[in-house]
Amino acid sequence: MTIENNQWLTDQMPASFSRFKRALEVLTTDADPQVGPTPKESIWTKNKATLYRYVPPVEREHSVPLLLVYALINKPYILDLTEGNSLVEYLTNKGFDVYLLEWGTPGMEDRHMKLDDYIVDYIPRAVRKVLQKSGADECSILGYCMGGTMTSIFASLYDDYPIRNLIFMTSPFDFSDTGLYGSFLDDRYFDVDHVVETLGLVPGEMIDFGNKMTKPIANFYGPYVNLVDRADNETFIQSWKLMQKWVADGVPFPGEAYRQWIREFYQQNKLIQGTLKVRGRTVDLSNIKANVLNISAGRDHIAQPAQVEALMNKISSKDKRYEEMPTGHVSVIFGPKAVNMTYPTVGDWLAERSN
Repeated sequence: MTIENNQWLTDQMPASFSRFKRALEVLTTDADPQVGPTPKESIWTKNKATLYRYVPPVEREHSVPLLLVYALINKPYILDLTEGNSLVEYLTNKGFDVYLLEWGTPGMEDRHMKLDDYIVDYIPRAVRKVLQKSGADECSILGYCMGGTMTSIFASLYDDYPIRNLIFMTSPFDFSDTGLYGSFLDDRYFDVDHVVETLGLVPGEMIDFGNKMTKPIANFYGPYVNLVDRADNETFIQSWKLMQKWVADGVPFPGEAYRQWIREFYQQNKLIQGTLKVRGRTVDLSNIKANVLNISAGRDHIAQPAQVEALMNKISSKDKRYEEMPTGHVSVIFGPKAVNMTYPTVGDWLAERSN
């Protein structure tokens, strides 16, 4: 190494050590960030689930309320992560009456709960409570990730319910090609019965590990490399802490629901084929006639765009729109592109159809 290179290395070391020191502080001594800043009130509970209404900061401008339905895994505060980067905050500031169906954290006593139970016993009652609380005749539903898949099943079975608008956000419908997930969950190698009967509740850490294994280097090591590289940027650090908190804050998956999700969706692809049955009733996606906005993320490896777009040819809606965002599965809802692209797309589309 030349004298010039040695001098360059010497000059760079103080900045590198400073970033490394700040990264260690983030990992060891920094306080956890506060999440879910938008005020809300509980209006209904059932078992572990709670239906919340967000306290509107402005006068209501749209007569049709909006119900948010999240997945059974992770926690829904990704929809309301922090001030200035919250879909909930954006919509309430736009005068929407917003509600959230939060599933809660299941215990071992919930291990026998099936997807049927959540879709038939919870979502319809939540819709009725929203209509009752808002005084409206119709409502809109936004389902994120698996929550959108569950919402599509509900809307197919309860086509007589007054649902005006449906928004699906990175929700998988066609499981014929699921990328690496298909290899991981191939029924020749993955015994879902053994998993469920052994564990009862599938730990959130196991779900998170499976998600990260689709891109192991980027997911296991990438966040910490980025943290050290950008530890002199406090704005980045705050976003990093928020995201890492949410990613690590998984919840268990009830065993019977997990068995259904893996076998009937990933392994047998029943939903898009029209052979899925819920409480003995066949789920026919053509029963969906509400206005539909279907959003995918171009860099999504959890719900790939083709899995999301497949819904469009199955539904009967006359007013339907498919939109692919240049984001990933999570950055479609959190981050600069979410704030500048996803939020206005959802808000403007909904505003035109909510009066």
